[in-house]
Amino acid sequence: MVVNPALPVKTVPEFIAYAKANPAKVNYVSGGNGTTPHLTAELFKMMTGLSMIHVPYRSSTQALTDVIGGQAQVMFDGIPSSIAHVKAGELRALGVTTAAREAVLPDVPSISEFVPGYEASSWLGIVAPKGTPNEVVDRLNKEINAALANPEMKKRFSEIGTEPMPMMTPAQFGKFVVAETDKWSKVVKFAGVKVE
Repeated sequence: MVVNPALPVKTVPEFIAYAKANPAKVNYVSGGNGTTPHLTAELFKMMTGLSMIHVPYRSSTQALTDVIGGQAQVMFDGIPSSIAHVKAGELRALGVTTAAREAVLPDVPSISEFVPGYEASSWLGIVAPKGTPNEVVDRLNKEINAALANPEMKKRFSEIGTEPMPMMTPAQFGKFVVAETDKWSKVVKFAGVKVE
């Protein structure tokens, strides 16, 4: 969660108070309807009861540029694309959307420290076609987890502001996908999101 440094807030609680004092006057930007930054902001709105205006852009790069330039106020952007701007003082990071603080930004709190239960992470998973033999799926799972446990791989992920999330079994990943689908379908319904 990054804001333009001119916005008179330095913490998530200050942002919440500011947005509550200025209902429907705070705008947040994203790279378009239904994108991760859009839904991440909608989850934040849903959990805090804030009224903010969504301004969808054609790309996240354009949206981030306008937050830096002061034409927009807040964006729930990914760490890899915003960290250089945070370190340069062009953006102020109020919080990370992961459940815990990120090693690459140790002084930036998790939003969940102020909004209990808030967590929004982009994730990637590897799947196989239906009917792939279980022994093949299990072997792929084992090899992928071994790669994610490699210290060099973990170091590289940390440097770019991302964290591996290995699943010990394919069934565990299946349960995770079901839970994420349920969570985000509620956000989509709450926000009335329609992809254009």
